[in-house]
Amino acid sequence: MLLTNYASNNFIVLNNIKKEKKMSWDKIEGNWKQLKGNVKEQWGKLTDDNLDVIAGKRDQLAGKIQEAYGVTKEKAEEEISKWEQSQK
Repeated sequence: MLLTNYASNNFIVLNNIKKEKKMSWDKIEGNWKQLKGNVKEQWGKLTDDNLDVIAGKRDQLAGKIQEAYGVTKEKAEEEISKWEQSQK
């Protein structure tokens, strides 16, 4: 019973973190035109065409960072998370 409650509580916490992350990224996606300059400043190798293709989609941004900088998906996601925190 105790283990079940622990697992259930962890699920709730992780689920809330995912929801917060999604809500935060939804704001970024909604303000993409205004944030493109910040993205370009952070990842200067991304072209304007890249930014148009990304269109505020986190997975697209990660993919373009991987391509432009030759990093792993995990590293790209880490960098995006850091950047995302700086936008708050």
